[in-house]
Amino acid sequence: MSDATVEKWGVFEASFDGPSDGNPYLDVAFDAVFTHKSREVRIPGFYDGNGTYRMRFMPDVEGEWSFVTRSRTAALDGKTGSLVATAPSTGNHGPVRVRNKFHFAYADGTPFLSFGTTCYAWTHQPLEMQKQTLETLGKTRFNKIRMGVFPKDYPYNVNEPLHACFERGADGKEDFDRPNPAMFQHFDKQVAALCGLGIEADIIIFHPYDRWGYADMSAEQDFRYVEYLAARLSAYRNVWWSLANEYDFLIDTKPMEQWDRYFHILEENDPYQHLRSIHNGDVTANFDHRKPWVTHTCIQNPDVKRTQEWRNAYGKPVVNDEPEYEGDILQSWGNLSAQELVHRFWITMARGGYAGHGETYSHPDDLIWWAKGGELHGEAWKRIGFLRDLLEADVKHGLEPLGPVGEWPWSRVSGVRDGDGHFRLIYFGEHQPVIWSSGLPVDSDDYDVDLIDTWAMTITPLQKVEAPVPHPTRHGAIVRGGKPDAAFGVKVPRKPYQALRVRRKR
Repeated sequence: MSDATVEKWGVFEASFDGPSDGNPYLDVAFDAVFTHKSREVRIPGFYDGNGTYRMRFMPDVEGEWSFVTRSRTAALDGKTGSLVATAPSTGNHGPVRVRNKFHFAYADGTPFLSFGTTCYAWTHQPLEMQKQTLETLGKTRFNKIRMGVFPKDYPYNVNEPLHACFERGADGKEDFDRPNPAMFQHFDKQVAALCGLGIEADIIIFHPYDRWGYADMSAEQDFRYVEYLAARLSAYRNVWWSLANEYDFLIDTKPMEQWDRYFHILEENDPYQHLRSIHNGDVTANFDHRKPWVTHTCIQNPDVKRTQEWRNAYGKPVVNDEPEYEGDILQSWGNLSAQELVHRFWITMARGGYAGHGETYSHPDDLIWWAKGGELHGEAWKRIGFLRDLLEADVKHGLEPLGPVGEWPWSRVSGVRDGDGHFRLIYFGEHQPVIWSSGLPVDSDDYDVDLIDTWAMTITPLQKVEAPVPHPTRHGAIVRGGKPDAAFGVKVPRKPYQALRVRRKR
């Protein structure tokens, strides 16, 4: 194969002709070893239908790479080729990794603050609606989207998918040992389209909302399917792996050791070690995210003030992808006001975690963003974009809580700092103090303080005043208060859902 050129963290693809008789998905295996100087990387290949076999490689080092294929099938063994990896293009920062224990960054070191949304089955909708979804995403500030590989059977989402996920046998039923190349090729295309928009594809591998039998495949079929996904998709730099949406609702048929095995298959077959996590249904059923093969904590829980507890419990970044959704549907998890969802975003971020958006406004044709994509009809997404822009202007290391769990006043309001404290964010939420000093710096001259109206999306400079002296409060033998909280205070309008931005002067 002649030399090809691909940018660092781009996708190099090679295809080969091979046998098409029998069942190549089961009967034929091949991989390739890519070499750069003394470094070798194993890349699994996959069957893509019509006698075509592919492998995809994401170079993470610039320079010359060569490869040789390996297979017990003669037609796929000993194929060679080479490529040159060039400098990444503008906007290509590489895959996202964990950084600074509780946070994320791209491979080139650029901080990644997760601002995600959910469109479970958008790739299974009519093509025109999928186009509309991508156009909508291009207008928002979301940088991650939760999306299932399989279609979904659930209220508001009962239409037939664009493609079956597996080929049909003579009996008309899908054969779970024969993936449908047309469906997966289309899924590849949409993952690549998201990459072009700078959006991470948080790919949900399993879910319980199913009428096609995908949730009831055998363990061996599950294992092959996970391995197949890793071979097809790992070379896209914007991939995250989510083992399940609400894994605990499948625990009777997929026991815990099986979930662990899925993680191990990804470890073994994803040469780039993309982020891996798993999502609970019941709020009491968090997965044990302490396991070393889990890279970050993914949960759903409306009690967002517990964010710091989850950080402490698991020692990893916390992404609360379902703090409930903005909308008006019957189910209580899907009828928050836009202001309440924005409020929960701010609490989560101001306690050192990350939150996810979803929109569930009822529609006569069930065209709901959370289920199918399309158009957004709510108001939260604009304010979430405002929050992202505000933080990305200053946050370089990752936001860390200003006090330990339960410490006053952070048990009520939420406060974080970045790095050495050059940037602080204090979110009052439902509280409306008229003067504030807790968590402010000890040096009043080196910092500016701005008032943020999280709903109106305004930023107003505040004048500093003398720090108030709290009246001493006796708690048994302990006396608290009696001295200023900081070197200065600020006066705040009496209004909820406001925040303070404190920045060292530049």
